[in-house]
Amino acid sequence: MGTILCPTRGGEASYRAQDAAIVLAREQNKMLIFLYVVDTHFLDRTERAVRPDVVSEEMSRMGEFLLAMAQERASKQGVHADARIRQGELREELLAAVRQEHSDVVVMGRPAGDQSAFRLAALEAFAAEIEQETGAAVHIVHGDEQSDSASDVEPDLSPGEEGEA
Repeated sequence: MGTILCPTRGGEASYRAQDAAIVLAREQNKMLIFLYVVDTHFLDRTERAVRPDVVSEEMSRMGEFLLAMAQERASKQGVHADARIRQGELREELLAAVRQEHSDVVVMGRPAGDQSAFRLAALEAFAAEIEQETGAAVHIVHGDEQSDSASDVEPDLSPGEEGEA
């Protein structure tokens, strides 16, 4: 039995990725873990007096809520899912989570527009990095709900297209 890791942030693409991960977990009888990463590195870009500890705490609370919603979605579909919150830089924490949870599959969503931290090409490169460094297969769930392994994703480099982790 393997483990599916599904990073989530609560956007529409996250819901599609969650649903795809839930179906995959049920079909393949795999453990499912939803992951939320509290990444406050964006605060480094401001000169305002901001308390990172307060922002981190609020983001953690939001993450707990989003993960509880994801677990509820899974439960309604007959799948038990665990939830994890990690703190740090998204790329590092996602790679560390894949290793720590012994995940053999990672399911990520890819929204269109400006809703994501990753442009499509960067998301595909990151997915390939995850596959190379961990051996886990990465599936990117597109807006039309199709899922592709990072190794055979057709690049869609249309202007304005972006992706999510």
